[in-house]
Amino acid sequence: MSLRRSGLAALFALSPSLAFAHPGHGEAAGLVHGFLHPVSGIDHVLAMVAVGLFAAHLGGRALWAVPASFVVLMAAGGALGMAGLALPHVELGIAASVIALGAAVALRSVRWPLAAAMAMVGAFAVFHGFAHGAEMPESASGLAYGAGFMAATALLHAAGIAFGFAIERLAMERAPRLGQAVGALVAIAGVGLLAGAL
Repeated sequence: MSLRRSGLAALFALSPSLAFAHPGHGEAAGLVHGFLHPVSGIDHVLAMVAVGLFAAHLGGRALWAVPASFVVLMAAGGALGMAGLALPHVELGIAASVIALGAAVALRSVRWPLAAAMAMVGAFAVFHGFAHGAEMPESASGLAYGAGFMAATALLHAAGIAFGFAIERLAMERAPRLGQAVGALVAIAGVGLLAGAL
């Protein structure tokens, strides 16, 4: 039953556009554009769900601290992008984040110190945030747009954590290598993204 609930939570988090059938204008439009940006690209979705998977594997304080460090530093990167500042190799950084986060999930025997895990996800978050901020529509409110992409990111992290708990349960019961396999698939998808970004 709890596995079914975890799956439903993940599906709900990954289909947010249903909540915005009539977006309106101004602040609401900025919020909707910001909310939809992270879920409109497979690169962002993979990385943000992988952050949740990574946090679920680490457990304890990492459950909130790792996703929180991503959201905070992504917001900082978003501000840089909105300001029109330059950040080199953004697409490469995003693709590399998918590879690194997938590898971190796949290499479950490596125990990351909390500070190192936060620093790693935070460094990659700057690239994701920059991409969000740089692609903000001119008519959108920066605050509303930023709140939107931060909310969507938090939901994707929550979906990843729920998925991570479901994987842990299945791994204990039937498939001990399932977590590593999921992480490896994410990393392989990142290699594909990297090939397209070069």
